[in-house]
Amino acid sequence: MKRFVFAFLILSFSHSLNIFAQPKESHNATIAHHLELFDDIYRQLDLHYVDTLSADTTIGWAIKSMLSHVDPFTQYYPEDNDELRQMATGKYAGVGSLIRYNRKEERAMFIEPYEGTPSQRAGLRAGDVIMSINGVDVKKKMTDEVSNMLRGEGGTALEVVVKRQGEAQPLTFRLKRETIQLPTISYYGIVGENTGYIYLGNFAEGSAREMRHAITDLKTQGMQKLVLDLRDNPGGAIDEAVNIVNLFVGKGEKVVYTKGKIPSSNRDYFTTSEPLDTITPIVVLVNENSASAAEILSGSLQDMDRAVVMGTRTYGKGLVQAIHEVSGRGHLKITISRYYIPSGRCIQAYDYRHLTADGRVGTVPDSLTNVFYTRGGREVRDGGGIKPDVEARPDSLSSLVYDVVQSDEMLGYVVQYYQKHPTIAAAGDFQLSDDEYEEFVSWMVKSGFESHRRTDDVLKLLREAARLEGIYDRANEAFDQLADKLKTDLGEELRRLRDAVRPYVEDDIVCMYHYQRGRAQHMLRSDKVFDKAVDLLNDKEAYNKVLGK
Repeated sequence: MKRFVFAFLILSFSHSLNIFAQPKESHNATIAHHLELFDDIYRQLDLHYVDTLSADTTIGWAIKSMLSHVDPFTQYYPEDNDELRQMATGKYAGVGSLIRYNRKEERAMFIEPYEGTPSQRAGLRAGDVIMSINGVDVKKKMTDEVSNMLRGEGGTALEVVVKRQGEAQPLTFRLKRETIQLPTISYYGIVGENTGYIYLGNFAEGSAREMRHAITDLKTQGMQKLVLDLRDNPGGAIDEAVNIVNLFVGKGEKVVYTKGKIPSSNRDYFTTSEPLDTITPIVVLVNENSASAAEILSGSLQDMDRAVVMGTRTYGKGLVQAIHEVSGRGHLKITISRYYIPSGRCIQAYDYRHLTADGRVGTVPDSLTNVFYTRGGREVRDGGGIKPDVEARPDSLSSLVYDVVQSDEMLGYVVQYYQKHPTIAAAGDFQLSDDEYEEFVSWMVKSGFESHRRTDDVLKLLREAARLEGIYDRANEAFDQLADKLKTDLGEELRRLRDAVRPYVEDDIVCMYHYQRGRAQHMLRSDKVFDKAVDLLNDKEAYNKVLGK
């Protein structure tokens, strides 16, 4: 056992060209000492602990704990699996649908089948509650476990039994798993007379090819300006980001470069082809969930003064990961370098090696960031994501609106609307009438929907604090009066918040008929940040002023 543990950990630390090796002997000695210490601790546990320990479980948790103190991106995978393949290619073998947990049913349910996938072709719908998969009851199984049951080898068959709203008996669907390519461009089209719009959801294999096709198609439709939407884009392959930048800037431009501990981690990425379009004005939309490759794309276009970046500051992931085999079994996804965009800045926001006093991950304050310059001389900074050239924030959602939008009850209304209406208007034109919204309000009230009210939590804490301080009896009446004033009528609140709630209900309804492309198109109807981007593109003087021209 001692030899197994010691060898396993040595290989975990030193595989892949011994990237942890340091020139100083003292560093090597420290590593050896701690590995021997760990080995001795486990040997003592294995020998003396009252129960028999599982090496796989105990050492597995030790590895997870160790990696959790490195950064959230460095992870160990005991064996080849779908998650690894999906990270590498953006593909997985499954049925092609999002699922989530239905609390009342205590089961996972389908919430968004992707167009053209086995789930959609078989007739599965949003709101279908999963009863069993291949005869196995999934009651109380969490979504991760159910998702793994739906995935498998491409071409393999599975049987899914679901409970559908409005149907007296469960429905059985037989389908085959297929390799699923995650959607890259959910929607693109012409908005208004000549403004193109592209929503790029991630950077998977083939993203640049899809982007080239979309731009070419939009130009044939008369596009003269472009809004490129990278909001909520988590990133992906660096090569795809570089190739997309290449569509807008000339050949031979350095887009990004990486620096790591060992020479093999250092790499320069250049554009290698003639560009598709270096003239069309572009606004790139970003938000706090735009990360990694999305930041390379937006930051590079910003550094080259090729586009105006609009929205909110991005996530700030300036770290690069690579996947290495470990000990002949399993893989280690490890952070091997930082990346830098054309101005020379690294946009990493979080310092995982130096935690704050309370154990949280610290960020670099703006006052300590360094100044860099775009090609045209505009000032930009490192250390905190991509700061947009023009800040634009969506309207904030109240807690009630958020809870309604995420609720199973709202999805129930969407399902019954779909069952009652064979067709609806085109995605960009659909809108609930006032009477239909009133039906939605009635549905939510009758369904027993309850919002998690934050004011109730605060009041409860206040009551407990009063008890601890011995003043509860004299304050109790005031607490009751406050609780009474904080009570709300759900119907009245939904009517008051109609302008905030209705677009989300419409989005979900449109998705039932027109899938992800329809949702993306419909969301533009109420997107104030998008409207601001179009306004800027329509004002050539203001656009050039932002770019310092």
